Amino acid sequence: MRVLAHGLGGRSDLPLDAVAAIVGGGTAVAVSFLALTLAWKRPRLDPGGGRPLPPAVARVLDSARVTLAARALVLAAAAFVVVVALAGPREDTANLAPWALYVTFWVGLALASVVAGPVWKRVNPLRTLHAALCRLTGASAEGRRALPPGWGYRPAAGWLTAFVWLELVAPGRSDPRLVGALIVAYAAVNVGLALVYGREWFARGDGFEVYSSLLARLCPLGRRADGVLVLRTPLTGLVGGAAGPGLVLTACVLIGSTGFDGVTRTTYWRDNVDPADPVAGTLGLGCAIAAVAVLYTAAMAACAALTGQDRRVLPGRFAATLLPIAFGYTLAHYFSFFLLEGQMTVILASDPFGTGLDLLGSTGHRIDYGLAGPSLIAQVQVNAIVLGHLAATLAAHEMALRTGPAGGAGRGQAPVAVVMVALTCAGLFALLSG
Repeated sequence: MRVLAHGLGGRSDLPLDAVAAIVGGGTAVAVSFLALTLAWKRPRLDPGGGRPLPPAVARVLDSARVTLAARALVLAAAAFVVVVALAGPREDTANLAPWALYVTFWVGLALASVVAGPVWKRVNPLRTLHAALCRLTGASAEGRRALPPGWGYRPAAGWLTAFVWLELVAPGRSDPRLVGALIVAYAAVNVGLALVYGREWFARGDGFEVYSSLLARLCPLGRRADGVLVLRTPLTGLVGGAAGPGLVLTACVLIGSTGFDGVTRTTYWRDNVDPADPVAGTLGLGCAIAAVAVLYTAAMAACAALTGQDRRVLPGRFAATLLPIAFGYTLAHYFSFFLLEGQMTVILASDPFGTGLDLLGSTGHRIDYGLAGPSLIAQVQVNAIVLGHLAATLAAHEMALRTGPAGGAGRGQAPVAVVMVALTCAGLFALLSG
């Protein structure tokens, strides 16, 4: 059975000088920090600003009919994937479900959220099912009890941890029947919890909706406090959104999991660890997430010591500034996977049940690896990691100017800069050591 869902799949013949790329990337982040401390001395991002969209465009984007049509389409697509997973071909090379989940949905959701905003919140099929059940049973959409405020994003962090473990570690993860059963189980549990805690559960507890909504803070399309859709500077959403308990953990899961994916591609891991060993994989994934969390909290503790701020508050306050790194890692590790292996979703959808159909004219086609050459992949991967850390450094500096003591932004952000350089070098090393 073919193993899916390792993001570096696609090309390994990348024309890069690894040492030069690592040194150059780390230097770029360090120099950018120095430039920020000298030239960026007052807050420049305005969470309440932005250029309003033309009224006609805004009306279309906010149209209830568009939302209804999109929800119906996504619900039908999700149901179709589940049916094919449970009743289609048993081989993962012939069943579209694993490809649709691990490639098209997981990677495509990140890209769509950064480009178009919190799209999953708008079309989430679990919200559609919950609303339908409330109407059928007469239950309140607000649930029977309030969602405990102390939970924050922790339930979503738990779901995301489980998913990345499934994606990167679990034996038989590409078995179509397993994929179908897990999708049904995930839907049942989350809709059931929404019936208890109300539709607000999805905004805090549904891992995929939280994932989409967090990355949407990077989107140039945003909404002001008065509800008006605006075009804004992409990083504006990072300094304007609320933190919430569990946001640090969620960001560390996203960064650590993609970092672990890179580590499993290094020659050291391949030579010393059995890739089929779930215990080694679980320990490796846990250590990668923990390492990111330790580095971040240590940097925040040092920042608090240098500026006299409360060390218990800083991690949550700056947690959103980790999101550009999470997206940069995702783009670097999954770009070629999405562009190349993602073709299988369309190819297999042409004959979903293996009965000889050719609905899309793609039955029997093979992946076209010419869509992304080694040079393009190399450029995207390296730039995604470096630019992700640069954006995170900039966002952290802006946040420090807004919330830190006067004149202490540069001094307080020095530990953050050190961690950014270290993560940049580590990320590039893992990426280029395959």
